[in-house]
Amino acid sequence: MDSLSKEIKILIIETLNLEGMTPEEIDTEAALFGEGLGLDSIDALELGLALKNKYGVVLSAESEEMRKHFYSVETLAGFISEQLK
Repeated sequence: MDSLSKEIKILIIETLNLEGMTPEEIDTEAALFGEGLGLDSIDALELGLALKNKYGVVLSAESEEMRKHFYSVETLAGFISEQLK
């Protein structure tokens, strides 16, 4: 697991108070919402704010492209990597 993916997993666990869950239990390629990790729209807002605060990335909730970036830990890591360049 690369370090950015692991950081994102830890951020998800801490931000959303997923007590008892470890980063290793979150599948990097699995969906964060719906059938995957089961996050909802409130979780998305909280996670978006945490990502903005930690990495300084600009997020647009209305963007269809942003939904693609929030699909999984893997897609989020790719988005953040691009934003930090």
